[in-house]
Amino acid sequence: MMRSLYSGVSGLQNHQTRMDVVGNNISNVNTIGFKKGRVNFQDMISQMQAGAARPTEEIGGVNPKQVGLGVQVATIDTIHTQGSLQTTGVTSDLAIQGNGFFIMRKGAQEFYTRAGAFGVDADGMLVNPANGLRVQGWQAKMINGETIIQTASDVQDISIPIGSKDPAKATTDVDLACNLDKRMPEVTENASPTDVIKGTWALDKKIYDSFGEEHNMRIQFTKVNGVNNQWQVSAYVDPEVDAQGVPTDTTNTLLQVGGGAAGGNTFTMTFDNLGSLESAFDGAGNLINEGKLQVPITFDVAGGTAPEGAGALTQTFNLNLGEVGSYVNTVTQFAETSSTKAYYQNGYSMGYLETYNIDPNGVVTGVYSNGTNRQLAKIALASFVNPGGLEKKGETMFSESINSGQANVGEAGIAGKGKFVNGALEMSNVDLSSEFVDLIVTQRGFQANSKTITTSDTMLDTILSLKR
Repeated sequence: MMRSLYSGVSGLQNHQTRMDVVGNNISNVNTIGFKKGRVNFQDMISQMQAGAARPTEEIGGVNPKQVGLGVQVATIDTIHTQGSLQTTGVTSDLAIQGNGFFIMRKGAQEFYTRAGAFGVDADGMLVNPANGLRVQGWQAKMINGETIIQTASDVQDISIPIGSKDPAKATTDVDLACNLDKRMPEVTENASPTDVIKGTWALDKKIYDSFGEEHNMRIQFTKVNGVNNQWQVSAYVDPEVDAQGVPTDTTNTLLQVGGGAAGGNTFTMTFDNLGSLESAFDGAGNLINEGKLQVPITFDVAGGTAPEGAGALTQTFNLNLGEVGSYVNTVTQFAETSSTKAYYQNGYSMGYLETYNIDPNGVVTGVYSNGTNRQLAKIALASFVNPGGLEKKGETMFSESINSGQANVGEAGIAGKGKFVNGALEMSNVDLSSEFVDLIVTQRGFQANSKTITTSDTMLDTILSLKR
């Protein structure tokens, strides 16, 4: 009878533990990145009343007689199922769709979490603003003029230096494309200014010097008089123009064709009978007629210091006409309205980092005021063989334990790791309907165990009253 009392006590104690876990789940129903707990029971050791007996020829076997001594908590599991995603629209908010944890660092300590409500602190570090822990990943580096993110190296704090400068870049390539109208009239030597304008196709494009200062590049195309499929091309940088807008000053611009010496600002381009590029050459007989046709153009940069003080500072960029025989991203000649334009140039002025974006692979891309985008960093993910073995450390953080396995750190989308969802947060995976059912079951279990104690007490009271 005393055993039933202690069994009832164990039931009360362990159902109270289960109630604590259920209550914690319900209290964290709106905690981002929270993973619910689950209590499993198992019976305690049983007292043997009589052992088992094997069957004989005369009689069958006898089962053991055992009296259970109560219940105990078998496990308190952390359930790492995916929580629903809530869109926030905040650039720094991140959710993980799939497996993995954010890596957070405090000094030499590393923690892991699914809560991605991040922000940038006063030092430009990507952190959890609730506790200051820093998000870990890999910072981008410039190696030989190319942006590299070395994901094979150890993770480090991620810096997003809002307001930092992106230095100006001089234009080195200008790409032309589209069509020159074969029907355009030729311009004769005695043509009037009006006829010159009608017989010329011109385009303008902004280019940049090494200081980030804008310059106007003008390219003019004129059909060569008396020669089929040939166009004279004149290049100008910051030209002086007359009343009709026709450039009059060519001293600031020199070009070279086919590796010859730079001279003048005019060259000739030819097309085949199928409308595609065939060659380019200048007045000195320098010719290019294979592969991509590039014409280097040099112009003076005002206010610059030339190397070793020799003359004016000059800058050279390639005018890319397209590939011989191609019709893709190249200049062509068909009987259609002229539409040739400079669709790309790679220079820009100085800019400031204004904002940033994070893609599904965790790449942090800075957006600068000059229109450029730069990879700044890449956020890392950690996965575990047994995530249920992680220890909760509060603030929705976990740490490694001897049964979780070591963190497998890597990129999103690789080795079973999930993807990032920018502008969203992962909500708690607590299901209120299930928790309320569990609440009722736990309450009834607690009440039933209390009845075991009161009933056993009544029976003891009956025994004590026998001597009266």
